[in-house]
Amino acid sequence: MCMKERALNALYVTQFLSAFSDNMSLLVIASLLTKNGFSPESLALVTMAFFLPYILLAPIVGPFADKMPKSVVLIIGNLIKLLGISALIFIDQSNIILLMLSYFTVGVGAVVYSPAKYGILPELIETDQQLFKANSRIEAYTILAILTGIGGGGAIVSVTSTVQSSLICVLLYALSLGVTFLIPRMPGDQSIRYTREALQFFKSVTTLLSHSKTNFSLIGTGAFWMSSAVLRTAVLAWIPLALGFSPEDFSVSLILATTSIGIVIGAFLAPKFVQLQQYYKSIIYGFLMVMLIFIFPWLHSTSITIVFLLAVGCMGGIFIVPMNTVLQEEGTKMVGAGKTIAVQNFVENILMVIGSGLYYLVIEQGASISMAIVIQGAIMLLILLYLGSKINRHSSPMHVGGKSLK
Repeated sequence: MCMKERALNALYVTQFLSAFSDNMSLLVIASLLTKNGFSPESLALVTMAFFLPYILLAPIVGPFADKMPKSVVLIIGNLIKLLGISALIFIDQSNIILLMLSYFTVGVGAVVYSPAKYGILPELIETDQQLFKANSRIEAYTILAILTGIGGGGAIVSVTSTVQSSLICVLLYALSLGVTFLIPRMPGDQSIRYTREALQFFKSVTTLLSHSKTNFSLIGTGAFWMSSAVLRTAVLAWIPLALGFSPEDFSVSLILATTSIGIVIGAFLAPKFVQLQQYYKSIIYGFLMVMLIFIFPWLHSTSITIVFLLAVGCMGGIFIVPMNTVLQEEGTKMVGAGKTIAVQNFVENILMVIGSGLYYLVIEQGASISMAIVIQGAIMLLILLYLGSKINRHSSPMHVGGKSLK
């Protein structure tokens, strides 16, 4: 096995361990909130703290990953995550501000880590075909980590104390950090200047939002991840209330994981249902997703709920993949692949913070969790209607915002 192949395998392992811990850490936080008597909506505040670094640091994390050796950036990201989750063991766990600061720190580590895991791939492979294969494997390991982090991580949290589960997260981050040392250090670009790159980032935001295709796709993908983030928080609180499970029951995280499984299925099916040149038709599946969101909060059967959550994820996967693909293709032509991903993360996390904040306010005003889920569905519906209004159905080929979708 050549050095670069060993480095790639090390990258896959470190990504899996880090992403697994990212997802498990949310369940650790949720368990801490429950055991300390916080209301169900308080989880939304903590998740907002995780999303904030993606907004605040967006202009500089890409340049940071390019200026430094990317393997070093991966180590720094994992180290920050490790420090954030370690803080849970030592802080006053009844203080939600400290819990938010701890998860904010994990978020800082995640946003530092993210661009380097993709940016390092061209340094470790030689051909476009190998790059495509490596990107696919990174995504596969990430999806596997999400599913096992929610399912397996939930099992660990359900049978251990919060200190023990926090220590397991620390250990996994430490293992991920250790494996990263097997990835060779390639020199970064020392000519990069953060001020110049930050200004360029905001120029890229303006460029992508002003172009019809990328505007359509940015809003569409952002709306999906906003709904996904709110649903994950809300459903975690809704399952015990509606289906009668204990909040610490392993079954809660398994049921929650069905939505992620649905997204994977939908992503696989998307090319069969939506042609890329007609990507705007994916909003049909967005509308179907919203319809399911309106219905499932009023169900009280576990088996039917699982089917509905699986269907919500599946519709969401078909909805997002075509728009994500078009965004990457068009964005790469206009501002470059890395800047497109950075802008996409920026927009998505702004919407996730807004969605989580609205969810918290709605619950605080006395609405039930079921009603809050429906309200989130209504927000998603309004965004879909806005996107639909941009499609001019009176001309062929279709136009969005007056510009051809060819």
